[in-house]
Amino acid sequence: MSHSPSDATAPAAEPFNPERTIGQLVADATHDISTIVRGEIALAKAEVTSGAKIAGTGVGLLVGAAFVGLLGLVLFFHFMAWLIAVWLPVWAGYLIVAGLLFVIAAVLGLLGVKSLKKAKPVPTKAIKEAQDTIAVLKSAG
Repeated sequence: MSHSPSDATAPAAEPFNPERTIGQLVADATHDISTIVRGEIALAKAEVTSGAKIAGTGVGLLVGAAFVGLLGLVLFFHFMAWLIAVWLPVWAGYLIVAGLLFVIAAVLGLLGVKSLKKAKPVPTKAIKEAQDTIAVLKSAG
C-alpha cells in the first residue's frame, strides 16, 4: 500500500508567512549594529595609526636635531680649547663646522615641530560617524 499525498498521515505543510518574528528582527538589528560598530572601530584605528605615523616622524626629526645639536656642542668645546691654545687658522675651521651643525640642528628641530603640529591622532571622522549612527538609531527608535 502506498501513501498518496492525500493521505491523512502525511505532514501538513506550514503556510508561508512573509512576516518575520520579533526575535528575528531583533537578531538582525543586533547583527547590523555590531557590524556598524566594528566598522567604526576600524575607522578609528586607521585614523589613529595615520596620526601616530606623522607623530613618529616628528619625534624622529626632533631626536635627529638633539643628536646633531650634541655633536655641535662637542665641536664647540673643541673650538674653545683650540681657541685658547692656538690663536688662528685651526679654530676658524672648528667654528665653521660647529656653526654648520647648529644650523642643521635648528632646521631639523623646526621640521620636527612642524610635523608634530600636523599630527592628528584623534579619530575625528570615526567620532562623527559614531555620533551620526547614534542619532539615526535614536530617531528610528
